[in-house]
Amino acid sequence: MKKHLALMASIALLCAGCAGASNAPPAPAKTSVRPSAQVSLSAGSGPQAPGGTVPATVGISWDQASKDRAVDVAQKAMADFARPSLEETQWANDLARWLTPQATADYSAVDPVTIPATRVTGPATLRIDESNGYGVLAAVPTNAGIYTLQLLRTGKDAPWRVNRFIHPAS
Repeated sequence: MKKHLALMASIALLCAGCAGASNAPPAPAKTSVRPSAQVSLSAGSGPQAPGGTVPATVGISWDQASKDRAVDVAQKAMADFARPSLEETQWANDLARWLTPQATADYSAVDPVTIPATRVTGPATLRIDESNGYGVLAAVPTNAGIYTLQLLRTGKDAPWRVNRFIHPAS
């Protein structure tokens, strides 16, 4: 009887080993991948684009109207941001009209009471990269220091949206 149980156990183990092997996916084929051109991972180590040129802004250029709209959005968004005494839901709803979808998600969890600024104290100024018509940084003075706002747009006629508020201490 003991031999019979030992034989049954051996058969069970053998079958279990076979079953696992038959369901295993085939091993991937070995291939060799080689880059077609030398790869540059940072601006300091070589050109990032063929020929070492900066990509065009694809029809989005900086004109005075673009600058004026960016300044206006930065100032209004910062004014809505710098209201720590406002109820959380109202604060988030008012601020959302100025934000990118990602920023809306990011700032929805912010408690406005943690914001040290309570008012804008001067006009926004822009740091423009002439080769990038899609984004700009705006410096907005407040009573808690100068905040930097990252503004983005998706096209020439698209509205500017705030993607990030950067605290003066950052």
